[in-house]
Formats: sequence, C-alpha cells, structure tokens
Amino acid sequence: MKILHIVPEFQEGGVERYVVQLCHEQVKHGHEILLATAGGKLEKFLPAEVQVLHLPVHKKNLLTIYYSVRKLSKLRGLDIIHAHSRVPAWIARWLSSKLNVKWIMTAHAPYSLNLGIMPLRHADGVICVSEAVRDELKDYLPPNTITIPNGVREPQYKWQGKYFPENKKFLYVGYLARRKGVDVALKALGLLKDYEWSLDVLGDGSHREELETLSHELGLDDRVKFFGFRDDAEKFMSEAACLLFPSRQEGLPLTVNEALAVGLPVLASDIEPLRPLATGALIPVDDVEAWREAILKVIEGGAASPLSVERLTSFEETARSVEEFYKKVRSQK
Repeated sequence: MKILHIVPEFQEGGVERYVVQLCHEQVKHGHEILLATAGGKLEKFLPAEVQVLHLPVHKKNLLTIYYSVRKLSKLRGLDIIHAHSRVPAWIARWLSSKLNVKWIMTAHAPYSLNLGIMPLRHADGVICVSEAVRDELKDYLPPNTITIPNGVREPQYKWQGKYFPENKKFLYVGYLARRKGVDVALKALGLLKDYEWSLDVLGDGSHREELETLSHELGLDDRVKFFGFRDDAEKFMSEAACLLFPSRQEGLPLTVNEALAVGLPVLASDIEPLRPLATGALIPVDDVEAWREAILKVIEGGAASPLSVERLTSFEETARSVEEFYKKVRSQK
C-alpha cells in the first residue's frame, strides 16, 4: 500500500515516537510511506525509505490548511490517508474528498471536546490507542472505530537491576507540559530532602522554565538535573533506579511501556489508560502527599507501582492490527 501519514510536528512526544515505529514496521512489510509534517528533530529516526513532505500541517489556520491540501492533492496512487491529531484530521478529510481516497485518524489522547475534533465523525475509520480515549471521545467517533493499544518494541538496553538504596537515581522522561504532572513529583521530592536521591529530567516543552524555577524554589538545584531532549533515554532507563510518571492525563503512555520493557520499576499516577497494566493500586493524581509516601517507600527499598510487563503487546502486533484496519476501511463502499 501507499500510505500518507500526516503529523503536525516531528519534535518530541509519544505521537511522534509512535509514528516512527509504525513507519519502520510498515516499510519492513513492503509499504510505500509518505509523511507530511512541519518537521522536527525526530525525523532522523525515520527509515530512509520514508518520503518526508514539509508542510505547515501544524497550524490551526484555514489558509495553511488549504495550502497543505492543495500541495498534497498533487499526490497520486495513495491507498490510505492516516491523520495523527486534529489539524491533520481536517486536512485528511478535505484531501480525501479531492483524491477519492479513504482516510482514518489515530486518536492518541482524550482531546478537548470542541469543534476541533468534528472531522472524526466523518472519518472512514478511527483508531483509539486506549479504551479511556475511546470512552472520552465516544460522542464524536464514527461507527467504524477500533481500539489498538500502543505496543512496545524490543529494547536495546535492559535495566541493570540496581535499585534503592544502592542506586539513588530517579528518572523522568517525557514532554514537559502541565498535564504531565512533573510539578507534583518535584513538590513531593521537596519534602524528602533529608534522604539521599537525585532526579534526571529528560525532555523539553512549554513547562520546562516553570519547572526549573519550581525546582530552584524548592531548594533542589543540587538534586534535579534538566537534560532537555535526549536520544538515549533508553540508556538512562537502564541505569536509573525508578521512573517517575506523575501524569494527570494521557492517551496511552508510551514512556511507561518502554520503561517496563527495559525492566525499570515505575511509580505511576492512577490514570485510566494505565489501569489495564496495573495489578494493584496506583498513586492518586495530583496528590503530593501520596506521591511523597510512595517515593519514600521506594527510597527505603520498597516496591514501586504494581505494573505488569506481561500485559504489554509488541509493536509489531500493533502495526499488523493497523494494517488490517486499513484493509477493512478500504474494502468498505
């Protein structure tokens, strides 16, 4: 198949990493892949066979949407259009009608319920990455909707097995936005300055400066190090003692999946997409005291959150399910 993916930007985040992995699997399976995006640093991880088309598909502007559609309408021989986010959905719907090609969207998160997601109702199919996302968007989804969880690829590194109190290093990996809850983890750690620990923060984002200021105000400058975006997050995972994942909202947390595949223990907030992986209680969202207690337990050598790696699926399985969905959508009249 000749597949066009539309992704707003290709900087940092779960959506971009998902598309990178999906492109690798689809190229491996013999498909021709095109990617329309505004671009970004994660492009270097795409297979060489992927044709990248740089367009302003990230801008919430009718003129740039029209411009992108006009440029993409020159493409020939497409079998499916796959949008990954809301502006790409608008572009995909318009482009689909021009080229007479079926289009789908992957809903990677529980988006705000407003006009921005109206195209979903008119999609030829929608993939939700979790039942939590599907339930949140249920009034905006077409009949042809399926849930395909994000799988995880085989990691290059494995956890070294060094835990507290021998290894005193916590780790956070992810985009730095308010919904990620890193401020909660920092406040909880600020109540534990009498104990030995450090925190490496990997990632950039709109909230980074605010988090650095908070860390300074809490007196954690010598404990918390902000690395920015890193290509080698998996290596950090193999060397850390525990991943902190205090997120307030997610579609399906790829970072947690990757940490579990590496073997790294995780402290995670009680968000619906993680509950299928949990074999016990998770940490209440936004509860600084609960996070303090959970972190202290780990510092003293106790168990992290009860998340089961056996409940993960492989990304190859995810990619196969996506391809089967393509075939189903294309066969519909």
